[in-house]
Amino acid sequence: MGANAQTSVPVFTAGQVLTAAQQTEINTGIPVFATTVTRDAAFGGAGEKTLAEGQFAYIEATNTTQYYDGAAWQSVGASSGLTLVSTTTIGTTVASVTVSSAFSATYDNYLILISNSVSSATGYVGLKFGAAATNYYGTSVSVNLGGTVSGAADNNAAALLKALQSATTSFNAVINVNSPFLAAQTYVSANSFTDNSNYYSGKLADSSSYTAFTLTPASGTLTGGTIKVFGYSNS
Repeated sequence: MGANAQTSVPVFTAGQVLTAAQQTEINTGIPVFATTVTRDAAFGGAGEKTLAEGQFAYIEATNTTQYYDGAAWQSVGASSGLTLVSTTTIGTTVASVTVSSAFSATYDNYLILISNSVSSATGYVGLKFGAAATNYYGTSVSVNLGGTVSGAADNNAAALLKALQSATTSFNAVINVNSPFLAAQTYVSANSFTDNSNYYSGKLADSSSYTAFTLTPASGTLTGGTIKVFGYSNS
């Protein structure tokens, strides 16, 4: 939480003597909050201002300015539609890599970009959500540089095993994830390329809420590269 962040928007009474801290709060201009959760908790309580149309707020977590239109909070100005949530650097010869706090109530859908990682063995990299170790279903199509096409399927598997195809060269992937945090089934579509072009779609067939995911190669280890998680705007 930054130096300007506050957890309440106070109401002052006639003749009240304001403290230095209260004066500082006023001098920040638009109220600053760490997250939308602290923003929502700052209005309507004892000694707090009642939320009303025209109220502004700045959210540190997303670096956005918002206004209340009388029914909901809206973002000020144009939005790219994508917000960077986290960046994870993959270490050296790791058996797996977990991205914690990737998903939250802020976004329903996410984009995961994996760049320039190398697997020590040719095969597939498994994608799991939280501790879920079953109920993964999906299909994949791979096309190698010689033009040969092959397919595979996951049927109640232990992970989305065809979500990424790896080799002993650098690989990259683009993964779209729908509804991982919501109490609904989680859907995935992915494209990746190493020596093959690999296209995958699948789902985790349960209705649990997940905040993290893990990548694990079927054999060998991963070295280097980054994992970036972006949230798609809900509006």
